[in-house]
Amino acid sequence: MAALRRDGAVIVDDVIAPEALAALGAELAPYVAATPNGRDSFTGNLTTRTGALVARSAQVRALVMDRLIAAAADALLLPFCERWQLHLTQAIRIKPGQGAQVIHRDRWAWGTHLGHLEPQLNTIWAVTDFTRANGATQVVPGSLDWADSRKPEPHEIGYAEMRAGSVLIYTGGVFHGGGANVSDGDRIGLNLTYTLGWLRQEENQYLACPPDIARDLPPELQAVLGYAMGSYALGYYTPPLPPGAGPEVVPPEYALGRSGDDSTMGDAELLAAITAEVAAN
Repeated sequence: MAALRRDGAVIVDDVIAPEALAALGAELAPYVAATPNGRDSFTGNLTTRTGALVARSAQVRALVMDRLIAAAADALLLPFCERWQLHLTQAIRIKPGQGAQVIHRDRWAWGTHLGHLEPQLNTIWAVTDFTRANGATQVVPGSLDWADSRKPEPHEIGYAEMRAGSVLIYTGGVFHGGGANVSDGDRIGLNLTYTLGWLRQEENQYLACPPDIARDLPPELQAVLGYAMGSYALGYYTPPLPPGAGPEVVPPEYALGRSGDDSTMGDAELLAAITAEVAAN
């Protein structure tokens, strides 16, 4: 966490066991192979981006809930929210001949409105080896306090070279971008990112992993997807039933068959948390 807060990024080596890495590659392969290239320079004209990975891959579900990453998300994000959530799942394949992506901040998904806090914890898991030649992610260490308009000089850019099975952990505020692939093979990485529970997710998890799929997942993963209240009064809904046929206010878990019929917003713990926060401020 000290390195992440100072530099904005850190690599942890050899997190995925070889057998799990092989299983991950096998699960992703047919979806990645069927994904068309991007249609602009940012997404990459020789880059494919495959989503809905929680719905599609058991191995991805395990990585989303990795204890090391969850602990980092707790440390980085919980100072700004009651609960964090999954923001994005994407398998990114950079093909030979793809040029370098423009250097950017991931928090620009929300425009430039969130420069006063850290809204995001991100990971890129190496499914293949990452080398400078095959498009290892460009990272600008120490760029967290830069103005949004600043452009990095070539000597300020590092490259997230790492073995398959390792993970790059980085923040929403660090400048970075996909590298140029001048090799003769694909570079495949798994981008799993997390954000504050009160922000809209980049990948709409309710559509990418709808209730008919999500109801069979572990409760902890359901909550990370967003099937839980983000705060005491954040995320409830009313089932659109005939008059008197059902409750009026229920938490998202209701859509998965995990809550009773009593109308409620958040639970007592969430109410106590927001009450204490308001009192402290």
